[in-house]
Amino acid sequence: MPVRKFRHVGEMEQEVWFRRDDPRLFEAIKGVWDFAQRTVHPHFPPGVYKFRSVNDAAEQSEHWERQNFEAFQLRRRRR
Repeated sequence: MPVRKFRHVGEMEQEVWFRRDDPRLFEAIKGVWDFAQRTVHPHFPPGVYKFRSVNDAAEQSEHWERQNFEAFQLRRRRR
């Protein structure tokens, strides 16, 4: 993804979101996902999971996110 430079604050107010029909949208999304893959290396166990409630599903999701973050921190400390 390119770095954007601004000469004054007025340039920052320009819309930075892509419309659904903009052909650049796919590349922008791909860039964000590639960056996340390179920096965080997220891992989620494969499969389909059933939960008794939305809260149980949220707890499991938070657990996976915590594990991913801890793995990321460990990789950073090793460098």
